[in-house]
This record gives sequence, C-alpha cells and structure tokens, in this order.
Amino acid sequence: MVLAVLGVMAMLVVVGVAALSSLSAPDDGADEPRRGDGLTPADVDRNTPVPQPAPLAEGIDLAAWSGAAQERSGVPARALRAYAAAELGQRADTPDCGLSWITLAGIGRVESDHGRYGGAEVDADGVARPRIIGVPLDGSPGVREIRDTDTGRFDGDTTFDRAVGPMQFLPGTWERYGADGNADGVRDPHQLDDAALAAARYLCADGRDTASGEGWWDGILTYNSSVEYARLVWAAADRYNTTTAA
Repeated sequence: MVLAVLGVMAMLVVVGVAALSSLSAPDDGADEPRRGDGLTPADVDRNTPVPQPAPLAEGIDLAAWSGAAQERSGVPARALRAYAAAELGQRADTPDCGLSWITLAGIGRVESDHGRYGGAEVDADGVARPRIIGVPLDGSPGVREIRDTDTGRFDGDTTFDRAVGPMQFLPGTWERYGADGNADGVRDPHQLDDAALAAARYLCADGRDTASGEGWWDGILTYNSSVEYARLVWAAADRYNTTTAA
C-alpha cells in the first residue's frame, strides 16, 4: 500500500507503502497542503487515540448520509460513500477492529485528496480519472527500489513498481489485500470502493484494534512508517469527526 502526502513529503516505501512525490523528507514535517485547507500534523504523542464518532448504523442510507456529511466536511460525497461502506464491510469481517470511516477518510485526504491529486476526479463509478500513479520506485535518493511485480498491470510500468490509485497501493500489497468493495467482480486499486475496503483490510490485519490509540497508530505506521504522516492522518480524521458531528 502506498501513501502520498499530496506532494509535500518524501517518497517512503515501507512494507509496500510509498509516496507520490519527494519534495522534502518525512521527518522534516509537511508544508501547507495543496488545496490550502490548513491541514497540518496534529500535535499529539504517539498512541494518542483519535476521537471516534459512533459507528455507522447497519442499513444506513449511504447516499443521504454522504450528501449531508459532504456539506460539513468538504469531502466529496462519492468518496464518503466509499469510506462509509468500507467501515460497514470491514465491521462485518472483523467486528473487534473498531475501524471508523474517519480514519479511511484521513488516509484518503493525505494520500490523494480523496482522489483529486494532480487534477484527477473520482467519477460516479468511484474511479479516479485520470488514474493516480506515483513515480517509479527505482532506488533514486529517498526512494526504495522495488522491481516490477505486476508486469505493469496496475501501474503501466514493467520495470519498477509504482503506487497506484486514490489510496496509493503498491501492486504487491494490492495482490494480498485488494478487495471488491463495489461488488462488480473486479478488484481495482483505481476504484475507490475497492481501495477503501482494501485499506480497511490492511489496517485491521493481525487482530488490530484501531479504536485504541496503540492499535490505531500501529495500523497507520504499518501503512506508512513516518510519524509525521500519522499525525497528518490523525489531524484529518479528527477534523472529519468534529465537522460531521451531529
């Protein structure tokens, strides 16, 4: 799985996680984000739990919920539907994980601005267009070398792997955790329902309890080992919890 900080953090690849661009080292923190919405790393200690909203109700009208939440959060409704559906779907598989949609939204914000990185948009089918594909992981300064694992199937590169999709998965990690969130019979990292559910599977692996501070941080730092990255995700998740509170 690959995570980008919207062009402000260095490319970092850890357990299948990489960044889209390399303007500064992760340990140096992050500049203001591309869309200028004031997201900065949360000033919190490691293992500080993110305030969680109540779990989404089974059978909730996701279209109505996402439309209302979009007005308060600024997150596109189509992306919110994907994050919410992933919370519900993952809860059915791992009820003790306690994963909230706000964490998935936090990752989506930091990784690709909810599929809007570089002028892309998520269409009605949940597909980011044009496709969001990271730089080649070719061993350049600050970049781990990962030779091609998918014969270019997902990233179009037959020499090196690249991060792909709105949740920025590496092809090898997608092969293990990829999901079919929209039930169309295809696991597509460029489709946000699929990518959000795959991220949920990744975060909830190994019996992790993401409702706890320790479990949440362990999951995020497995996704990307940068503490500053985790603090950005924490800040975004906390913002979405606050802005969408009833």
